Amino acid sequence: MSVTVEDMAGQIIAKAGTVKRFMVAIAGPPGAGKSTLSDNLAEALKAKGESAEVMPMDGFHMDNAILIARGQLARKGIPETFDVRAFLDIVKAVRPGDQEVLVPVFDRSRELAIASARVVSPDHRFIIVEGNYLLFSKGKWAELEGMFDFSIMMAPPIEVLEERLWARWRGYKLSEEEAHAKVYENDLPNGRLILENRRPADITLAIA
Repeated sequence: MSVTVEDMAGQIIAKAGTVKRFMVAIAGPPGAGKSTLSDNLAEALKAKGESAEVMPMDGFHMDNAILIARGQLARKGIPETFDVRAFLDIVKAVRPGDQEVLVPVFDRSRELAIASARVVSPDHRFIIVEGNYLLFSKGKWAELEGMFDFSIMMAPPIEVLEERLWARWRGYKLSEEEAHAKVYENDLPNGRLILENRRPADITLAIA
C-alpha cells in the first residue's frame, strides 16, 4: 500500500510527541521530487495544526565563480560543490529551536544562492530539510548522521529520474545538447552515487 503525504504527516507528529523542535530529512537524487514532497508535507503538517518550515540544502551550492576556478562548473551538484561545513553549522544552529536562524535559498533560474533568504523561527516546530546528500554516507556529509529525528529517502527508478531531469532542463530552455550533458554527465551519475551510498531511512519511497 502506498504512503500518502497525510500518512507521513501523521507518523511524524506521532513520533515527535511533545518536543519543541523536530527535524525531518527528505533526501534523494536530483529529479526525485524532494522539493515538491517537502512543500506538500509542510502544508499537511500545517493542516493538522502544526507549524513547519522547509530548509533546502541547495542554498549551500558554491558560487559559480568558485566552481569555474576549480574546474567543477560542469559537475555542479556533486558532493564537493557544496559548502558542507556551513550547512552542518546551520543544521546544528537550527536543531535546538532556541533562536531565529536565517538560511540561504538557491535560485535555479539564475543558478545562484541567495543569502539569508528564509527565516527559520523558534516558532516552527517541524523543520523539513531537503537535499541530495542528507543521508549520504561518504565524506563530511556522514557527520549529518544523528542530526535528524525522522528521514525519508526518495528513490525512484533511474528511468523515472531520467525523464524528470530531461523535463527540468528543457523547462529552463537549455538546448538538447546542454540538457543531454546535464542529465547524463552530471545528474544521473550523481543520482546513482546517492542511491548506492545512503544510510537507512525511516521511509523509503520507490515511487514513479
